[in-house]
Amino acid sequence: MSVPTTQHPVPYYSQWESRTLVPEFITGQLDAADDPLWQKSGADTPQEYAFWARRMCGVACLRMALDFWRHQVPPSVPLVRDLCEAGAYVRDGNTVKGLIYAPFAEYVAERWGMEAKAVPHLPAALVQETIESGRLALLSVHKTVRTPEVDPPNKGGHLVLAVGSTKEGVMLHNPSGLPGVSQEFAVVPWLTFDRFYAKRGVIIGE
Repeated sequence: MSVPTTQHPVPYYSQWESRTLVPEFITGQLDAADDPLWQKSGADTPQEYAFWARRMCGVACLRMALDFWRHQVPPSVPLVRDLCEAGAYVRDGNTVKGLIYAPFAEYVAERWGMEAKAVPHLPAALVQETIESGRLALLSVHKTVRTPEVDPPNKGGHLVLAVGSTKEGVMLHNPSGLPGVSQEFAVVPWLTFDRFYAKRGVIIGE
C-alpha cells in the first residue's frame, strides 16, 4: 500500500536575511556583514550578525515552526541571545558549542508552550511518523545536503526542518539551501538522505 504524501505549508526562513544571496555567502564571495538586509536580524552591528549567521540554522528552523503555528516570530539574533541564556548555545570567544538539543527543547517548550523533544536516536521511520502525525522535525545533516548528488565527507553538523514526507523521500526546508533548488520543499530520497543524516534531532509540535 502506498504511503500518501504529507506536506505541511510551513513558511520558509533562511539563516541569512538575504535568502537570494546564500550561494555567495556559503562560497565566501560575499561576507555576511555585507548582507544588505542584516538589520532585519535584530543584531546591533553587521559584525554581530555575520558572526551568528552561519551558525543560525537551528534558529531559522525554529522561526519556521513558530510561523507555521502562528506564534510571533522574533528576529534571529534576539533568539540567539535567548538561546545562549538558556544554554542551547555556549560561546567561548570566537567558538560556539551548539545547538545543544536538550536545553533548546526546554526553551521552546517553556517560552511558547509547544511540544519540543530532543531525540538522540531518530531513525527515518520515526521522522516519517512524526511528519504524518502533524509535527515537524529539526534534523541533523551534513550541510552539503543542499546538493544531494554530491557525497558528504561525514554526517551531521547542520540543521534542516522536515516539513513533509512520502514513502520515497523526506521534504526539507534548508536554512542554507540554494535558491530555487534546495531551500524549500526540497524532496530528498530516503536512501540519499541517509548519507547526510546523523539520525538525531528535535521533534516540535503544537
